[in-house]
Amino acid sequence: MTQQGNPDLQGSAAATAAPRDIVIVGSGPVGLALAGQLLRCTPFRITLIDAATPARAARDPRAIALSHGSRQLLEQIGAWPVPAQAIEHIHVSQRGRFGHLKLHRDDYDVPALGYVVKYGDLCQTLERALARAADAAPGRLERVFETRIDNIEPDGDDAVTLTGTAHADHDGLPVRYAARLAIQAEGGLFHQQAQRLARGTETTRRRDYGQTAIIGHVTCTQPQPGWAWERFTEEGPLALLPHEEHGASGYALVWCCAPEEAQRRLALSDEEFAEELGRAFGTRMGRFALAGKRHAFPLGLNAAPVTVSDRVVAVGNAAQTLHPVAGQGLNLGLRDAFALADSLRAGCTPEALQAFASRHRVDRAMTIGITDFLPRVFGVGGPLAAHARGASLAALACLAPIKHSLARHMMFGARR
Repeated sequence: MTQQGNPDLQGSAAATAAPRDIVIVGSGPVGLALAGQLLRCTPFRITLIDAATPARAARDPRAIALSHGSRQLLEQIGAWPVPAQAIEHIHVSQRGRFGHLKLHRDDYDVPALGYVVKYGDLCQTLERALARAADAAPGRLERVFETRIDNIEPDGDDAVTLTGTAHADHDGLPVRYAARLAIQAEGGLFHQQAQRLARGTETTRRRDYGQTAIIGHVTCTQPQPGWAWERFTEEGPLALLPHEEHGASGYALVWCCAPEEAQRRLALSDEEFAEELGRAFGTRMGRFALAGKRHAFPLGLNAAPVTVSDRVVAVGNAAQTLHPVAGQGLNLGLRDAFALADSLRAGCTPEALQAFASRHRVDRAMTIGITDFLPRVFGVGGPLAAHARGASLAALACLAPIKHSLARHMMFGARR
């Protein structure tokens, strides 16, 4: 594996260099998993570019939810186990209303419905797995760090050109790469990539939910090990996921509310915030206490109408960013990566990318649809709407085939 702090192709030198087979932009979990699977199942030479460094990713403390299906994918590339808290049961309800839904791991013959991991721990495990894959395929992986790719454009019929800036040893030095295929897996470039892929097609699907998510870590006096909670309130979803932070067992919190309410709650003292959380969630787990800092980010849906254009493909957050309800964003991104790698077994060609888009279309559409529908339908105000939702939850709990179908999609997507 070749590692570089900045690219070996700079300025006009890139114009005369032979194209790489595949360039992946972004080495978050989706980019790392994709590179590892491509090394395992294809003969192509891979260049993996990132604007940051592995050390920076390893320090990221965010808690993220992985489905059991994602664990199975990670196992294929030797990226499991990851330090994790298992989700064995899920409780879905409306605050102050009748009707609830419970899911249990035993109903699906799996060790857990999902897992809560730290982003940094996942990236470190994927980095180690990728290093092993690179050792088994010498000369096929090139790593480039601290380099931002700003544009990807066609270059004739059989290549694309990627241009950007190196930031490590050469402050602001322009760089250029040529590749047979380019894979955009850098979430921060969603808008640029979506606009490029959407040229001449329908507009990008966007929605502002009018919500901000407050995230943090909390403890409680009556924890229920193995349980995850999704409680829909009048303001938006409130999720508590089993998670350990700095040696303290507790829950990762995702509390969705109006932006002005989020700012007010961020300004509360730790004690005031915990008391307000208790009033919103209820007394089922006793009294809450805040353990760590609170952060907030706005919520919206952004989904490119198409993910493939000739020799360019977008995956993960470069193709879609979702509402965090049900924790499906990264799980869909990992399914993107493995479906794409499987399609590229047929060749490093535009036809292989089109095959990926076709086979993955149903999974992508269903997951985007579910995560868009839930916050909108539970956001409709009024007692009649609340009673209707409660009745729907109660009915869903009784209709085992529909409940199990939904649960399996949340775990595995449409790949089974």
